[in-house]
Parts: sequence; structure tokens; C-alpha cells
Amino acid sequence: MMQNKGKIIVIGAGIAGLSSAFYLHRNGWEVEILEQNDLTNNCSYGNAGMIVPSHFTPLAAPGVVAQGIRWMFDSKSPFYVRPVPSAGMISWGLKFLKHSNQKHVDRSAAAIRDLNLASSQLYNELAENEEFDFELTRNGILMLYKTEKTAEEEIELAHKAISLGLHVDILDQQGIQKLEPGIKLDVIGGINYTCDGHMNPVKLMRQMIAYLKNKGIIFHTDHKVTGFETSGNVVKAVFANHKRFTADQFVMTGGSFLPELAHKAGIKIELMPGKGYSFIHKPEDPGKRLEHAALLLEARVAVTPMNWMIRFGGTMELAPHRNKINMNRVEGIVKSIPKYMPDFQIKMPEESEVWLGYRPCAPDGLPYLGQSRKLHNLIIAGGGGMMGLSLGPVFGKTVSEIAEGQKPTVDIGIFNPERFS
Repeated sequence: MMQNKGKIIVIGAGIAGLSSAFYLHRNGWEVEILEQNDLTNNCSYGNAGMIVPSHFTPLAAPGVVAQGIRWMFDSKSPFYVRPVPSAGMISWGLKFLKHSNQKHVDRSAAAIRDLNLASSQLYNELAENEEFDFELTRNGILMLYKTEKTAEEEIELAHKAISLGLHVDILDQQGIQKLEPGIKLDVIGGINYTCDGHMNPVKLMRQMIAYLKNKGIIFHTDHKVTGFETSGNVVKAVFANHKRFTADQFVMTGGSFLPELAHKAGIKIELMPGKGYSFIHKPEDPGKRLEHAALLLEARVAVTPMNWMIRFGGTMELAPHRNKINMNRVEGIVKSIPKYMPDFQIKMPEESEVWLGYRPCAPDGLPYLGQSRKLHNLIIAGGGGMMGLSLGPVFGKTVSEIAEGQKPTVDIGIFNPERFS
């Protein structure tokens, strides 16, 4: 029997927190999880379920600002910044502008690639566990485009991916249509990032929770962290639901609430919630089957087949938390789908059928991953943005390696969680 190495408190039960608990427990740690909600809904549940080594370009990139400004004046556009004047948003925006350049993209690409590739391999290993069946599919993700301008940009990006060692197929209209014989595609071509994959995130999350509970991991649900007790450069305890929780080490995840958590520990982390929506479509004709996950590029819509259903998702609304669904933006998703996939004439979903979640977006588009410099027994893992689910396992394994005092398998220097402190 493996000797207990001590106790670790993990804050947050999204994919980063659950993965951290998974690898920490496997390495002999006693783990307890504090979660402010009831485990039934967070950003790890309603996302597109994509594993994306293809996403080696950070959100802060050339052209993003100009495109974003154009989209802001369209109520159905894929991108929107809600004008809520605050010191936090101004600081985030200035840093985003500073990093939206080619030098930052070139500096970051290999590190993001390595993190995603490592996580992709860990998903393969997890899927081999007989206690997991989350519909892992490794046939790639299609980047579909309708305009020559987008085609030119995406083909250039695909060549960059190839130079980074990623597996990519550049296809014309006929080539991309052959990959989807069950439906008609109204596009001029596309890229198949065969290095990518997809899964059913709801199954993954439920199975991970069940697995951890079966292994004796204690979940404290409806326990929002309200404060930290520190002594010098060490965390002694956290407070949640009027209780004091002690441990040898602490892991802070927390998704889009990471800055609020960090602030309570005296640490500055800059991040904006990026609200997105998704909904489920059940094709009436079972023959209209989608074989690959896809991104409808001009519309910025994600399409993921999940067994007998399809999840459509999109939009990026940067603003403080506000759990209100903007149906105009949902309508923008709905109306874009048949422009690429004419067989899918989607009815506008009821508001109750629309899921919303918040992507945790750092101003430089990079995750926060590593040990705190200020508090030596605190490990931070979050800020994955649109790569959050994709990066879950590598976040967890890296957390476990740091807790063991080991050098992380993947170089995480660029992801220093206190880089804006």
C-alpha cells in the first residue's frame, strides 16, 4: 500500500481541479476538494469538448483587436466586450493590447503546443482506464472556411503548425467533403488538424467525479473559499462555509473565479471571464451524421458530435460575471450553422435550453500554471481560456509533479502564475 505523503486541499472542481486530485491521489496524497457549487455545472461541462494542439496561437494575437472592434457593433457577432468601466478591465485591456503582436505569438507557440500535446497523450492514457468511457475520438478537428481571405490566413497558419511538428491536412472543397459523407458542406475548403480530437465533456466530468469519490476523495460542495490563513510564506489554512481547512499543500484552480481567489491569498492574477453559449441539437434524420468536430471559422462557431447528438457553441463576451443569456448572440450561432452545413436547419432554442459558461482568459492568452513565489506551499493551475478542457490532464499532472518537488515534465516557465504581480 502506498504511503500517505500528506494532505492537499484542491480549490475548485472543474477539470483542472479534478485532474489535480486524480494525479495527486495516484501519487499517494490525501486529497480534499473545496467547490463553491454543487458539481452539476461549470465551464468544464458545457464546452465543445475539444482537445486542441492546433490552438498554439494565444488569444492575444495580431489582428484580434481590429476584428474585435468591428464585431462589437453587431449584436449577433461572435465577439463582444461589455463596456463596464473598472480598473480591472482597463488593466486587462492594456496588457491584452501590449501582447497582441507577432513576437508574442512566436514566443508562445511552442510552449502552448507542448502543453497541449502532453495533455492529449494523458487523455489517451485516461481513456484506456476501464472506469472511463467519455467518447474520446481522435480523427481530428476540421477548420472550415467560406472565403478566400480566411482560406489564405488558415493555410498560412497550417504551414506554421506543420513547422511546429503538428499533423495537418490542407484540403480543398472535395477533400473536406469526403471526410463528411453524411452531410453537405457549403465551404470552399478546410484544414483537418489530425493532431486534435474531441470527447463528451459531461461524461468525462461525471466519470472523473465518480472515480475520485470511489477512491476516497472528499468533496466539500457549496463551500466557497472566503479567506486564507498565512504565516510568512506559507498557507496554514483556508476558510470556507465558516470552517477552517488545514493541509500541507494547497492547489488553487477556480476557473474564471481565479483572480478573486488569488486576491484573498494576497496574490495578483489578471483574468477576464469570456462568456460563451452552447446548446444541443438532435438530428431528426439519423443518416445526417457528423463524423468530425469542426470550427466554422468566419462565424467562430464550434460543432462537436457527441454520439447521437451535436453540440453547437460559440461567442466570446468579455465582461465581469453576469449570468444572463443574450439571445441575440445565440441567434448569431443558430443562423451561421446552415451557411456551412445546409442539412442542419436549426430551430432557435428556448432560453432554458441554452448553457452559458465563462472561459478564464488571461490578457496574454496564456495559462497560469506553477508554484507561487509568495506562498511556497500553494500551486496555481488555471486560465486555460478556450483550451481549458484540453489542458486539464497536463494541469493535474504538473500540479502533482510540483507537489512532489519534481521538475515538471513540460516546461512551464512562460506560464508563471505571478507574471503580472
